Amino acid sequence: MKKKNVLLVGAGGVAHVAAHKFAQSNDLFENIHMASRSVDSCEQIIESIERKNNYKDPAKKIQIKQIDALNVSEMIKLIKDLKISITVNLASAFCNMSILEACIEAGSAYIDTAIHEEPNKVCENPPWYANYEWKRKDRCQNGGITAILGSGFDPGVVNAYAAYAKKHFFATIDTIDIMDVNVGSHGKYFATNFDPEINFREFVKVWTWIDKQWVCKPVHSEKQVCNFPVVGKQTVYLTGHDELHSLSKNIDAKSIRFWMGFSDHYINCFNVLRNIGLLSEKPVKTAEGLEVVPLKVVKACLPDPKALAANYTGNTCIGDLIAGIGTKDNCKKELFIYNVCDHKACYEEVESQAISYTAGVPAVAAAILIARGEWDVKKMVNVEELNPDPFIDLLKDIGLPTEIIRVNYSSKYFNKSLKK
Repeated sequence: MKKKNVLLVGAGGVAHVAAHKFAQSNDLFENIHMASRSVDSCEQIIESIERKNNYKDPAKKIQIKQIDALNVSEMIKLIKDLKISITVNLASAFCNMSILEACIEAGSAYIDTAIHEEPNKVCENPPWYANYEWKRKDRCQNGGITAILGSGFDPGVVNAYAAYAKKHFFATIDTIDIMDVNVGSHGKYFATNFDPEINFREFVKVWTWIDKQWVCKPVHSEKQVCNFPVVGKQTVYLTGHDELHSLSKNIDAKSIRFWMGFSDHYINCFNVLRNIGLLSEKPVKTAEGLEVVPLKVVKACLPDPKALAANYTGNTCIGDLIAGIGTKDNCKKELFIYNVCDHKACYEEVESQAISYTAGVPAVAAAILIARGEWDVKKMVNVEELNPDPFIDLLKDIGLPTEIIRVNYSSKYFNKSLKK
């Protein structure tokens, strides 16, 4: 099979990781290109790859292009000129539709790691994918375009964990509780682990899937303490998240919820910022007549997530706590399928922190599987609609191994039931 040309769009923290990982696997592709509005940011990533000696084939360097990812005609021209077969969207979530549109028109496979967002809208009515991405399903199918949505960790790997559990362990699934905790220190008074603007936009309202229907709850209104592998006891909050909006359609489960860990310090800072209006996406005018978006001002004041990597210590623990009836014994079964990722180890390998690492590595795995033909399905899909086995196997080989434990809620792993 002829090797394929790949285009990475974006030059943030996740793109940084993906570029390193593509460099480590550059023998599997023909040419690898990286495009962004900021050539300087791309060059810094390439310098990092060379500093860590991460090119598998040193003769095949990643090439840099400048692009405005919101300009569809420019994107189409770039994809066609470079003969791109696989485009990996690692840019802002505001760019998803323009990049997807360009891929459909230019005939390139498409991968992203998060759901599309409109700058002036937050937490739209569910399911979110139906508002933008899924409206283009027919065009992808008719054009034979492979489009894999949400191929980061959450969404992405956690979707594959649900599909894997359904395929191998459960006859029926009652609940899926996606758990995301990050326990570590970065030395800053306050920071977010990925784009602050996108991060805070998630916490306007909580859309969650309970008893097979959408339920809206106030932000941070439900919490509990769980005792996780490696990272120990952590407080997690019920939160809305991308993957619920496809899993609720593609996996037959009574309830699917997302829980994220936050420290008391994070919650206090968040509440102050929100209560004084600094997390609003709506423009305001200063006394000088300057129009600004408060949330963008907050983003500008906070540390760049990439800057956290060098001093980050600790681990992430992300996975699916799944309860249902087992396939083999027809008895109630509860499993936790998860990954633990070490911030320091990520920095040593690719000069990144674990949050960016867990989001960037799966997108590279998806590109490899498309290149191999295993995931080149010629239509638009979410990750849970694909065969999870080669994905999980490949992730183990390239840095994100999966662990599976049998859970008893009274065990050392989880000290409180997630059932309501």
